[in-house]
Amino acid sequence: MLASLSPGLWLALTGTPLLIATGQVLFKLTSGTTGDLSVRGLVNLALNPLLVSALAIYGAGTLIWIYVLKSVPLTLAYSFMGLTFFFVPLLAQMFLGETITLRYVIGTVLIIAGLITINT
Repeated sequence: MLASLSPGLWLALTGTPLLIATGQVLFKLTSGTTGDLSVRGLVNLALNPLLVSALAIYGAGTLIWIYVLKSVPLTLAYSFMGLTFFFVPLLAQMFLGETITLRYVIGTVLIIAGLITINT
């Protein structure tokens, strides 16, 4: 099945987790700018450009995901969401300065090995 996928579908299968991971990093960045839990704080949060960007990117990933599911069985497609465990720490390290530990690298390698095992 995987060998017969078009390049566009491959891009969508791997791009969706990347978009979701990017949204997560933007959500984290947004969290640092939030105020108190009040009407004014919620309005400010709703108008925050970081949150608007995060929602737009996350939403784009969701829309692309729907088209992926039109063409690929859910069991195959969903396994690719495991790539978020690779993309989120990588982006968090790049943009937030978070540390990636050896244990996390080992775990990520195991997840990717599982992805390969499931889909071959």
